[in-house]
Amino acid sequence: MTRAELQKLWEARIAEYRESGQSVKEWCASHEGISPRQLWYWLRKLKNQTPAPPENSNRWLPVEISEEGSPKQALVVKIGPASIEVRPGFDPVLLTQVVQVLMALC
Repeated sequence: MTRAELQKLWEARIAEYRESGQSVKEWCASHEGISPRQLWYWLRKLKNQTPAPPENSNRWLPVEISEEGSPKQALVVKIGPASIEVRPGFDPVLLTQVVQVLMALC
């Protein structure tokens, strides 16, 4: 098994562990062949790694909309150091393309 395959395997296991809501000991007891020591090792190893998003995927960010202000008020979207002002009647396809470019650059 290559390093990349091993890492993907453990990323999947860690996701399953986190979704389970179980303790490390409980989860490992229900997954034969995986020791708590192994799980702790991989939790630490992968803690600060952010997986690269799959190509052509959309990542959604939370948006908070205030009821205050007029309906013609612009929405400002910030991506890294860049900001985009979005007004009513904007072109959603163009906005998507601009956001994708900014995310790749920032």
